[in-house]
Amino acid sequence: MLISANSCHDLDVKILTLLAVLLVLSSSALAADCPKDQPKTEAALIELEQNWAAALSRKDAAAVACMVADEFEDADVDGSLHTRSQTLEHIPHLKPGMNHLSEMRAHVEANSGYTRGLATLVDASGKIVARVRFTDVFTYRDGRWQALAGHETLLGEASR
Repeated sequence: MLISANSCHDLDVKILTLLAVLLVLSSSALAADCPKDQPKTEAALIELEQNWAAALSRKDAAAVACMVADEFEDADVDGSLHTRSQTLEHIPHLKPGMNHLSEMRAHVEANSGYTRGLATLVDASGKIVARVRFTDVFTYRDGRWQALAGHETLLGEASR
């Protein structure tokens, strides 16, 4: 059986079209999982921070992606800057453990807000490995809070 060059080209176009449709459907499905109609309150920001900490503990990059804006940048404890994509790519490689938040404060002004708190990082054996003071800056967009910037300061390693 002979296959013409046009038949191969038509098949390539159909495959590319199918892949493009699947990509659009999968990205819209991911976007659909993001919360909507969050209240513009300090309590909502603190809840978001708790959800963010839990998502990091689960290594759930998709959940964190809903919480950070496209232009998100983070200043890490060592002073390095990370873009949204770099932040999300790192999540699956986190060491096992939990993030316990305390000393949480939030402030909302119209469509902007910030949180400040203390994250105590506990490894899988229950040992406290670090305490990090953080500040996150948010904007209210598309019916939900999205982090624009984050900053962490290492307060020191600790042991039990």
